Amino acid sequence: MNFHIITLFPESFESYLNVSIVKRAQKEGYIGIEYYNPRDFVLPRRSSLIRAEAGKPSKKSKKMTYAERRIDDRPYGGGPGMVIEALPIARAIEETINKIKNKNKKIKIVFFSPSGKQFTNKVADTLKKYTDIILICGRYEGIDARIKKMFKMTDISVGPYTLTGGELPGMIVIDSIARRIDGVLGDKLSIEEERIASPDVYTRPEVIEFGKKKYRVPKVLLSGHHSKINDWKVNRKGK
Repeated sequence: MNFHIITLFPESFESYLNVSIVKRAQKEGYIGIEYYNPRDFVLPRRSSLIRAEAGKPSKKSKKMTYAERRIDDRPYGGGPGMVIEALPIARAIEETINKIKNKNKKIKIVFFSPSGKQFTNKVADTLKKYTDIILICGRYEGIDARIKKMFKMTDISVGPYTLTGGELPGMIVIDSIARRIDGVLGDKLSIEEERIASPDVYTRPEVIEFGKKKYRVPKVLLSGHHSKINDWKVNRKGK
């Protein structure tokens, strides 16, 4: 599976996606991650060039200054903040699709929005069937809504709250899906939601002392009685 991340801040993903299990999943070829910065798809702001061109990033955009590569503008209808323009995002999406090319690939475009469908384990399972997922990470006041008319995409929210941008939701979605890919975790039983698991776990030693108090592992976990242990886990899970 390949994740194609459209973001203004690709560096924000590095500290999380380049360590531990997700890093190993990339190294061993289970997943691939690529970044597309909308600033690389900005055209010089001359009236003759402001049109819905798609394809590879403009060579001229690489030589433009940071200010000239601006991708946001004031919102119509008033209000604070700035809105990301649709065309740089559209060009980035089309570049991604053109790069994939293979007709056997199954592509899904995800748009992160506080008003989107709640992301759950079930949603992660449905997304796992795609070979390529394009994640659109907005910033500021959001992205010009016309982008949703240019491409078919699914709005997703990772929770009932608002974040500064779509980068954190992107990491959550990648992590959740990646661990469901056969081989990534090594043992399929490591996927907690597919087995009886408790939110409380314990390891050695059986008794630990801290602050003049002793803390013990629940006796049922030491009993070897698998039925009782499973009952205990189910009861803990419901609390």
